[in-house]
This record gives sequence, structure tokens and C-alpha cells, in this order.
Amino acid sequence: MPDHRETPDTPPQPAEERLDPRSIMAARVAGAISGTVLCGVLLLATLAFGLIGSAGALGALALLGAWLLFAALLAAFVLGWPAVRYRHTSYVVSAGGIRIRRGVVWRSVCTIPRSRVQHTDVGQGPIERAFGLATLVIYTAGTHHAAVPLGGLARETALAIRDHLLGGGGDDAV
Repeated sequence: MPDHRETPDTPPQPAEERLDPRSIMAARVAGAISGTVLCGVLLLATLAFGLIGSAGALGALALLGAWLLFAALLAAFVLGWPAVRYRHTSYVVSAGGIRIRRGVVWRSVCTIPRSRVQHTDVGQGPIERAFGLATLVIYTAGTHHAAVPLGGLARETALAIRDHLLGGGGDDAV
């Protein structure tokens, strides 16, 4: 097993960074909006089916109970999942590029060398803008993972990473 301790000859390794903690609340707000719309549509469908269908009053109550159970489970998911996802997402920016770790069930590590970066975008949707967050999208030379998004960053952090990845130097992409 290799020894990973720092010696005087090896430079310190860059620290693993987390997303901005505000990304948890932003994801909850986005999930609440989507969940409310979905539950509203399903409630209308449930009521229409219960009233028009031949299930009777007991069947309509059973459908309404199923809808309530679904809405409660969805609310628990919307509140809990963003914090779980936050704990399993990190990134490291180094002189050579960026490494992104993410995934709760299916974990992945994506390493992007600066020499493969074609261009980047920093975007903000309305919810991200309200929380001061942004999504950095890194476009690479290649077909697999040609666009790698990293959401949940403070806007200033996203801009700084963008500038680092596209910074001038003799070893940068063409």
C-alpha cells in the first residue's frame, strides 16, 4: 500500500471542497415547487377518477389516502434528499484541472485536465440567483462527458474556477 504522507519533496495536495451549503435549501425550494405541481395534478386526477369512476365512496377514499401517502413520501424526499446529495458531492481544483466526486447510490469521479477544457459556462436559474448560487458547466474535448455540470457553487466560486480552468498559460488547451 503506497504511503500518502506529505514529505518535504512533495507539494501539499489541494483540499476537497464542498458545494455551497445554500445549495441544500435551493434544492429543497426547487423540489417543493416541482412536488407541489406534481401533487396538484395527481390530486385533480385522483378526484376526477374518484368522482367519475365506478369505485364508489370507499374507492374514492382509498384513492385519496393513496394520494396523501404519496404526497407525504414526496415531501420527506424533497426535504431529506438535498442534504444527502450535498454530503456526497465534492470537488478538487488543482493546477492540472478539476476532479468532481458525486453520487449517493451510483458514485462517480470525473477528472477533467485543463488541457481538455474547450470552454465553460456559468449559469443561474431564478432559484440559484435568489440564493447567490450558480452552475458551472465545463465542456471538454471528447464525446463522453463532453459537458460536465457542477451546480450548487457560490457564484463567485464558479467564476473563479472558470477563470482558473481557462487561465492563460503555455500548457492550456488550443
